[in-house]
Amino acid sequence: MRYFIWQIKDLLKKKKTKMNTFMQKTKDVRRNWYVIDAQGKILGRLATGIASLLRGKTKPEFTPHVDMADEIIVINAAKIHVTGNKIKDKKYQTYSGYSRGQKEFTLETMLKKKPEEVIKHAVRGMLPHNSLGRSLLRKLKVYAGKEHKHSAQKPQELLKI
Repeated sequence: MRYFIWQIKDLLKKKKTKMNTFMQKTKDVRRNWYVIDAQGKILGRLATGIASLLRGKTKPEFTPHVDMADEIIVINAAKIHVTGNKIKDKKYQTYSGYSRGQKEFTLETMLKKKPEEVIKHAVRGMLPHNSLGRSLLRKLKVYAGKEHKHSAQKPQELLKI
């Protein structure tokens, strides 16, 4: 297509419209309460679903640097499943900082002693490793049994995760 000089000058004079990317403000975030039943769910798949909800990736106004977390309550944490031989092979390590202060536990013993920590540990690895990740993790409540103390918030039950 050929242009005349006066047409080119008109094209250069036209203002270009600027597109603005929407950035959610922390004060404008609406938070919901959800209950997730972990009974019979696979640990990794459950943890990825929870991490996605905590980040706020299911919301259309997702902004990466803003805490958009919904409050998540996980019940029946002691009744999760894992695939393969992970129940005996998967190891969790703690270190107190003192000599001989390193302890190692299998998934089987962790599910007996602290089943809440198994889910929290899995979700923690899928969140950002900074102050945003720590604030997101505070919005996750995990309980080994069926009872939780957040019924006053009227949480909605999430079936698919």
